[in-house]
Amino acid sequence: MTEATRHTPGTPCWVSLMVHGLDATQTFYGELFGWEFRPGPRQLGPYVRALLDGKEVAGLGRLPADRQLSIAWTPYLATDDADVTAERIRCSGGTVAVGPLDAGDAGRMAIVTDPAGAVFGLWQAAAHAGTAVHGTPGTPVWHELRTARTPAVSKFYESVFGLEADPVDPAGPDRTVLRLKGRPVAALHGVGRGLPSHAGAHWMTYFEVGDVDREAGRLTELGGRVLRPPADGPRGRVAEVADPEGAVFTIVRTPR
Repeated sequence: MTEATRHTPGTPCWVSLMVHGLDATQTFYGELFGWEFRPGPRQLGPYVRALLDGKEVAGLGRLPADRQLSIAWTPYLATDDADVTAERIRCSGGTVAVGPLDAGDAGRMAIVTDPAGAVFGLWQAAAHAGTAVHGTPGTPVWHELRTARTPAVSKFYESVFGLEADPVDPAGPDRTVLRLKGRPVAALHGVGRGLPSHAGAHWMTYFEVGDVDREAGRLTELGGRVLRPPADGPRGRVAEVADPEGAVFTIVRTPR
């Protein structure tokens, strides 16, 4: 287990999920990942932070009963100034949907979309630095943007956050890695017409587990679904799954 300090601007620093059944969702992820929970900021309604061994790893919130929004895990990218970054997003073809606003003394946040419509968050840390531990089962370990084509959105993330995109092999799949000072921080995957019409462009969060095959079986027992069965891939053994409310994520056992 590695404890994280303050996250470098432009890197993923937090993930959160807004659902209708907050209590049931806590039970599902608590059983699956061993998370415990404590209250967090309530600026967007009832909200809890998930903990592993007392360290914060993710957030869960309750949607208003009259809001029929897509249930999806949302990654947050770190920034030193949420207001400045939000303005950069507007000038680069993105949209600011919520904020920037203060989340108590925890920090300042915004919910935004890139030019293809993929939702993500901005987090300007104060008392809450973000995900506090990584490299152990139950923690987010990777993020991949699934979009129709990568060139336009890679330019967006480069101009807004100063990230660098690896060249795409013209003869291969439309995939690239976003780097910050040479360090990989996220991936972009262009899937063309394979992009689900109900989801559109979206970010996918990968959570580390000890045994992908075993956890995929446990997940179905807890009321979730396996969308793509366990298989070996570039990041290790993976399975694409959904929780009982339909939030899609990937479980992965990364190579040691």
